[in-house]
Amino acid sequence: MMRDDINAAVKEAMKAKDERKLGTLRMVNSTIKNADIEARGNGKPPLSDAELLGVLQKMIKQRQEAVELYEKGGRAELAAQERDEIAVISAYLPKQMSDDDVKKAISDVIAETGAAGMKDMGKVIAALKAKHAGQMDFAKASGLVKAALTG
Repeated sequence: MMRDDINAAVKEAMKAKDERKLGTLRMVNSTIKNADIEARGNGKPPLSDAELLGVLQKMIKQRQEAVELYEKGGRAELAAQERDEIAVISAYLPKQMSDDDVKKAISDVIAETGAAGMKDMGKVIAALKAKHAGQMDFAKASGLVKAALTG
């Protein structure tokens, strides 16, 4: 499903002669194909949409790090290009949860799993990833889970 959306967007970008969007989408397709090839090499099927979300999030994170480096190096034009790529890739991610929604989801999962302490953190994170893949920043969520379990 997500692959079809991306391929349709590639065609639209070609028709609109939007070089930046076209280049970014081709790069996304290339990254997805590489991930599929890697999965096939490990005896796994092509990536599901949920796994593709992880690939897209990784691409966004790489671009965010590049933006920071370019800004520190005084390369505003390259930082702007990376931000444009982030915007194109982000269009294929589900809407991100607000901080309040993330905290509520964490407390719900802790109640559901019966997590009582730090030893249950992995169980809580796994349940969050299963329910809310692509909708929250799990680096931030991890800190919130830790605080909830120790507090």
